[in-house]
Amino acid sequence: MTTIISKQEETLPTHFNQERIQAYIQKVTSIQSQEYIDKVIRAIEAKAQINTDEVTSILINAALENVDEVNTEWSFEAAKIYLHKLYRQARFHRGYDQEQKYGDFYSLLKQLTDKGIYTPQLLEKYEKAEIERISTLLDPEKDLLFDYIGLHTLATRYLATDHQKNTYELPQERWLVISMHLMQDEPREKRFALIAEAYWALSNLYMTVATPTLANAGLAHGQLSSCFIDTVEDSLIGIYNSNTDVARLSKDGGGIGVYMGKVRSRGSSIKGFKGASSGVLPWIKQLNNTAVSVDQLGRRKGAIAVYLDVWHADILSFLDLKLNNGDERQRAHDIFTGVCLPDLFMEKVENREDWFLFDPHEVRNLLGFSLEDYYDEQRGNGSFREKYEECIQHPQLKKTKIPAIQIMVRIMKSQLETGTPFMFYRDEVNRKNPNKHAGMVYSSNLCTEIMQNMSPTLQSEEIVEDGTIITYKKPGDFVVCNLSSINLGRTVQLDDDEQEVLQRLIPIQVRMLDNVIDLNTIDVKQAMITNKKYRAIGLGTFGWHHILALKNLKWESKEAVEFADQLYERISKLTIQASIDLAKEKGAYPMFAGSDWQTGQYFQQRGYENDEEWRSIMDEAATFGLRNGYLMAVAPNSSTSVIAGSTASIDPIFKPFYYEEKKDYKLPFVAPDLNHRTYDVYRRSAYIVDQRWSIQQNAARQHHIDQSISFNFYVPNNIKAKVLLDLHLQAWDSGLKTTYYVRSTASDIEECEWCES
Repeated sequence: MTTIISKQEETLPTHFNQERIQAYIQKVTSIQSQEYIDKVIRAIEAKAQINTDEVTSILINAALENVDEVNTEWSFEAAKIYLHKLYRQARFHRGYDQEQKYGDFYSLLKQLTDKGIYTPQLLEKYEKAEIERISTLLDPEKDLLFDYIGLHTLATRYLATDHQKNTYELPQERWLVISMHLMQDEPREKRFALIAEAYWALSNLYMTVATPTLANAGLAHGQLSSCFIDTVEDSLIGIYNSNTDVARLSKDGGGIGVYMGKVRSRGSSIKGFKGASSGVLPWIKQLNNTAVSVDQLGRRKGAIAVYLDVWHADILSFLDLKLNNGDERQRAHDIFTGVCLPDLFMEKVENREDWFLFDPHEVRNLLGFSLEDYYDEQRGNGSFREKYEECIQHPQLKKTKIPAIQIMVRIMKSQLETGTPFMFYRDEVNRKNPNKHAGMVYSSNLCTEIMQNMSPTLQSEEIVEDGTIITYKKPGDFVVCNLSSINLGRTVQLDDDEQEVLQRLIPIQVRMLDNVIDLNTIDVKQAMITNKKYRAIGLGTFGWHHILALKNLKWESKEAVEFADQLYERISKLTIQASIDLAKEKGAYPMFAGSDWQTGQYFQQRGYENDEEWRSIMDEAATFGLRNGYLMAVAPNSSTSVIAGSTASIDPIFKPFYYEEKKDYKLPFVAPDLNHRTYDVYRRSAYIVDQRWSIQQNAARQHHIDQSISFNFYVPNNIKAKVLLDLHLQAWDSGLKTTYYVRSTASDIEECEWCES
């Protein structure tokens, strides 16, 4: 006879009873299958002794084994069983009534605050009566929106536990704690209504917040922003200070982008001694060691992307950094690489012409300017190509001539082997930078969607009369990414409902993002300054393939491209309007004066001025300002899209249905809302769809996005070089600002979580 033993010692062991198991299945799930019940009973009877958690695992795994392209509902049944386990564990650890799914919310806040898990601010800023009113918003029925994979991801990675990893917080409480945390400094008279709106948006899975916000909001530790971008000064102290800042941010869960284009190349002079510099590679290897050594509380190693200009003298060795063969002393396998490409280089590639490489330190010394500080203000004409030509013509400046196509071949070879380098089209980025009056964008972040002004932080020291050494820092623009994404699969399902949901969702979403800026605690002070200087946010989307399937729009179609154009224009209008409305209430961002938002150039560049609705927005922007200097960015969000039950970012799915092997069972992945109506759209999956259609879709949406898009290429490992080159040329020529990974069927690419939203 099998004995079922509760894991909680307070409960006495009970003997196995078939009727009890059947009653449990009927109570918790909608399962009617006798075959399933018989299978579960056989698995339990095979054990001499079994605890309640093991019974739950048998119930879940038996349900998951039934998931396939036709029977997708079994994933939701498995989620119900897992939910019941979470409810049971929370009841035990929090000590509330057996019949309740959710316990007293105020008691939860008190318990986890006393344990040092939650920040004391929630109990300090909210009175008990207000918290009790807020708790009435909790809707346990919203837990049924999760499928098993989404719920499991949320529960194991993001729900707050005690220090022994015991379950305390439940899914709806996570949404409510996030809402309370982000609205804590709003005026008391409107705070409840704003929390209700934020909870509505999160609990309905209409949106997700960034991974750091999802994990850390309301907690006593951790910060809320996704990732950061630093610009390294060409000095020993600048390089080491940057490495220190990177380490400090990485330990708190931030992904890092680092621009190294100002650092002198190998063989450059130091203090007049020629050939003394070892170039950028040793410093990149140091960053590689930082990424490995400074992990996020032991959960995973740090993530750092390093960008270099294609005209930098070290570019060829830089492109080989992640290759699996060659001299290991010249390799850095744990960082990600990105290359900054001017239009002129792409033209030289297209025309099979020569390209010249320079040392940035020598350019500064001999010509009195920094080549990286220029870009072409117009397509085919501008100050970068003029300065580049000056460098070529200078008789004393050392230069290396190489066919541009050879560099491009090296780029593509690395991409097919390692997925990187990422491509950053710097001229288009800076032409479309709405804050070009205040700075320059040199590179992007870890996931290639953030485009914001950057500059190095400068440091000096002074000894005062009492012998104290004072360090002075002139802060540069140290970029901060604050991300959140709309779930297109839930908000844009029906034409009649689409406008109403987006109109209600985007204003609260923009407010939540704006509040992250003021609430965040970032260890690097210049990042705090930049965060409030531009008040930059990155509102994005996920579920593109999902919404195409629901609307029966084939990926490779003009209709899908037109839909992208219309939808992202609509989202852009609502996002800009929401930021204007916030500016009316709280004031414009400090650098608004002189921006393209104020002058109207942002709207004119995109041809909006002939549209009546856009003209109204343009006039309001000039009059009231915007609360946020940067607004939209489409991040990868693969794991948060799993939680929300949709498809990742703007990517096609890998397959409509597949299994992922786990240690003791197989986990089924099913395309959302997969059925006989949607299957035809889903079957054109990532490595099948024509990538040229993906470029057209992204060009359409990029037109309406002030920052950029994490856009992957999916290619076979045996792709011809000419075909991959044509994709890159089409992407650049279409006005894309960046491309992310080249995902080959032969490469194993580590997923980036830091820009999840």
